Amino acid sequence: MTCTSLLLILLAVCSGAISQAVVTQESALTTLPGGTVTLTCHSSTGAVTTSNYANWIQEKADHLFTGIVGDTSNRAPGAPARFSGSLLEGKAALTITGAQIEDEATYFCSLWYSNHFHNG
Repeated sequence: MTCTSLLLILLAVCSGAISQAVVTQESALTTLPGGTVTLTCHSSTGAVTTSNYANWIQEKADHLFTGIVGDTSNRAPGAPARFSGSLLEGKAALTITGAQIEDEATYFCSLWYSNHFHNG
């Protein structure tokens, strides 16, 4: 049996500038198929709350974008049950439980501040 690790890439890009909010994420995380991994999204303006309506978007290698979680913890229609969103230690979190090979992708988070989203 061959063990293959999944590379989960997270990009940190700030768009918009309300109070100079900067949204950051880990640059990359890996796990083995069947493993559990938690990706986090942090705001420079303080703790992330449900009022920031955290969203998580997956981008596959073919540049297909898919919404995974919206409003912090609501799994998007069609998103597998292994994906869950939450708040963890003042950050938005996306947890993949029982990761699959097809989960290898780039994941983006976005947080709501004063009438628009900031992207991580």
